[in-house]
Amino acid sequence: MQRLFDIFFSGLALMVFSPFLIPVMIVLRFTGEGEIFYIQQRVGKNGDMFGLFKFATMLKDSPSMGTQTITVKGDSRVLPFGKFLRQTKINELPQLLNILIGNMSVIGPRPQTKRCFFAFPKKSQNAIIEVKPGLSGIGSIIFRDEESMLDDNKVDRLKFYDNIIAPYKGELEQWYVANQGISTYMKLIVLTVWVVLFSKSRVYQRVFSNLPTVSKELKGYL
Repeated sequence: MQRLFDIFFSGLALMVFSPFLIPVMIVLRFTGEGEIFYIQQRVGKNGDMFGLFKFATMLKDSPSMGTQTITVKGDSRVLPFGKFLRQTKINELPQLLNILIGNMSVIGPRPQTKRCFFAFPKKSQNAIIEVKPGLSGIGSIIFRDEESMLDDNKVDRLKFYDNIIAPYKGELEQWYVANQGISTYMKLIVLTVWVVLFSKSRVYQRVFSNLPTVSKELKGYL
């Protein structure tokens, strides 16, 4: 059933957003480094790797520069037009193609690079690969401002991600796997739209009252 909803929602979204996507592709072709899409290998269901589509927003060699596959607020590797695409989340829309292909769902654990995936606790890793990764999900909603969180920890951003963010994000994805279903799927779609419109909202706390407890290190951020 979820696969049918995935096809319906992703196909509908592509039709609705196509008038906006074409101009974005033209601008990308003639600005920055001339790249339109960036395809990055991510961990999918059963631990299989797949190519995740994004609009190109950063320098080509960015994975080998600075904080590697972790992006922080004001990251110097982000191109000028790319900054707008990232702020509006338009850079994520090509993943609708991943959903149609079948290696992603509309809702699920956010697909990670190997480096970030292995920062999760082993128990979280095992749960995450039981399902298809998602364009959005509970982890994406709660950590939607992750770049700003990392920017507040300039001394050791990678350590903050590995020791503080990754463990809780892993718990959230475990929670999703344990509570997945059409009801959760629909609620998370609505919540995704809501937090895009109202970025400071924490309405997810009322919708899902049984989420994992936030660690004291993260309480000031979430």
